[in-house]
Amino acid sequence: EERIEAIREKMGRAAQLILFKHHRQPGAKSWELKRALGKKYPEIVKMLDQELQKIGLTIKEVSEGEDKPARYYATMADHPRLSDRTFGWRIDDMAALVITLSYIQSKRGRAPEKEVKEILREKFPKWRVDQILNKFTKKGYISEDDEGILYIDWRTRAEIDQKELLGRLIGKEGELEDVSG
Repeated sequence: EERIEAIREKMGRAAQLILFKHHRQPGAKSWELKRALGKKYPEIVKMLDQELQKIGLTIKEVSEGEDKPARYYATMADHPRLSDRTFGWRIDDMAALVITLSYIQSKRGRAPEKEVKEILREKFPKWRVDQILNKFTKKGYISEDDEGILYIDWRTRAEIDQKELLGRLIGKEGELEDVSG
């Protein structure tokens, strides 16, 4: 019984680290979880994930590079329904995000900012394009290197199933569902 209580406490601490924003980014790095929960933190995270799935959430592990520790995030377990709210996003911002991410993916994960801006300017005014790309960068969906190349960033890897997004965009048979509910 003491062991069960200790596991519950560790799951609670893991939930605090993963669910609440401590710095600029939500989630927790693997070293933070290891320090707070011990060497067996992956087991605790797995148990927490099972509990969160009961309420429609899941924990995703996102690698931020070979030399960087993994980060754990809580996200929605399923895709939001079309009838769900837009979570504070404008519909045109969502469309711009899909365009941006799909273009970056089509260029094997690297796209010049100039090209992305040209594509977005076909549908949005110049001032909006700059605003949109800044928003995506601040929120962690894309990042830019010193040479002006855009990459998919941590939040896209955590929240968006990129293979499914591309499948839906190209209309892969069997992946399209009736979105009306």
